[in-house]
Amino acid sequence: MKNILVIQGGGRPNGNTSQLADAFLKGALEAGHKTEKISLNNFEVKGCIGCNACRYGKPCIQKDDFNKIVPKIKEADLLVFASPLLFWTISSKLKAFIERFYCIAEEDPNPPYGRYERYPVKDAALLMTSADNFFWTYEQAVSYYKFAVINYMGFKDKGMLLAGGCGDTNGRPQIDKTDHLQKAYEFGKNIYKE
Repeated sequence: MKNILVIQGGGRPNGNTSQLADAFLKGALEAGHKTEKISLNNFEVKGCIGCNACRYGKPCIQKDDFNKIVPKIKEADLLVFASPLLFWTISSKLKAFIERFYCIAEEDPNPPYGRYERYPVKDAALLMTSADNFFWTYEQAVSYYKFAVINYMGFKDKGMLLAGGCGDTNGRPQIDKTDHLQKAYEFGKNIYKE
């Protein structure tokens, strides 16, 4: 059994991204994993200000909700980042959340890739939704995820579900007219099957 935490970076409460995350969680729960979803719509998480006051074991000095979420991050085996595609990348809420991982980094005397710290080793996955479904729709978002979360922070990639073609941008979710919810359910159910 794994501890799976889904961080939903915005989107409407019952929108495409929320439905995709819920389908993933349903599959993971049925597979016997412990699951939780946090919507950043319900938390204030500011972006990192680069003050370095948090270095190596100290909490972030910003007075918002991130420090409340840190214990959940540390307990999780898998962090699933869920976001609607906004301006061709992840939401600003999710990016601010990822930036704040800086305060949970530890000193590393031999850092790889030129970084100055090491992050807790976690598994990671990406869930995204969009109205568009071009061959390049997710290029910037996937690049950020792979570079920042996988290559830089060193998380282990467990996969992505990029759910394009979920309707137009008029605010009415249409993901239920696609096969993405079934794919998300299977992704969650099978993510730790060998």
